[in-house]
Amino acid sequence: MVRQFLPLNGLRAFEASARHLSFTRAAIELCVTQAAVSQQVKGLEKRLGVALFQRLPRGLKITAEGEALLPTVSASFDQMATTLDRIEAGQVRELLFLGVVGTFAVGWLLPRLADFQRRHPFINVRVSTNNNRVDPAAEGLDFAIRFGSGSWHGTEAQRLSEAPLSALCIPKLAEDLRSPADLAGATLLRSYRTDEWSTWFAAAGVPPADQVNAGIVFDSSVAMMEAALQGLGVALAPPSMFSRHLSSGAIVQPFATTISLGSYWLTRLQSRPVTPAMRAFSDWLFAQA
Repeated sequence: MVRQFLPLNGLRAFEASARHLSFTRAAIELCVTQAAVSQQVKGLEKRLGVALFQRLPRGLKITAEGEALLPTVSASFDQMATTLDRIEAGQVRELLFLGVVGTFAVGWLLPRLADFQRRHPFINVRVSTNNNRVDPAAEGLDFAIRFGSGSWHGTEAQRLSEAPLSALCIPKLAEDLRSPADLAGATLLRSYRTDEWSTWFAAAGVPPADQVNAGIVFDSSVAMMEAALQGLGVALAPPSMFSRHLSSGAIVQPFATTISLGSYWLTRLQSRPVTPAMRAFSDWLFAQA
């Protein structure tokens, strides 16, 4: 297919202006003058025979024609940037997009990720963290590491590890905890799963009448543990993900009781083909785990 000349400068100026709704901010991003951006957009509009923006006293308003053009232009520039990023010094780099529940990312993956990079220097890893709510298709993820039962629709899941939960707190708070029942007088920290503490109390032999289920609710164990480190209360979290805190003595586990409400899983959409980068990461991950 023979392509007509593409006005790349004009398209770049249009795309940046559409994102910022400002010629001035687009000019700052592109390291040119505001007048240059304005002229490039005018040239593109002249070529297309339509207005892409309404010029307002305080910024821009994109027109219907501009809205129709923007997704294609943005996707094309993103694709070019991704391809260029893969090519470095004659070596083709593979990209690997991971979505990882924050607790596993901080407590297990990140301390080991340098080893993967040493073994596979031409795989560029992109890590996004979440609170266990993730949409692999919408986010374009190769893998998602999740916590749960391993059952997600349209997904292939491989178990990585158990993640038993136990009471964790700073040593000062632990001084007043001689039995699990003493937690009735402590501030309890928990995730959005409402049955965690009641399940733990039952496993510890605390009668239902003596159990306390109220507490501060967090959307991630990482944030919960930060609160525990600051002495806000007793967290119910997986000790295996906070081994550094336990080893340093900043956090202690006052009772041996643990409960298991799920595992960590490496998941992939069944519709997503396995790339060499994905295979390399999966092999490395399970060798480490």
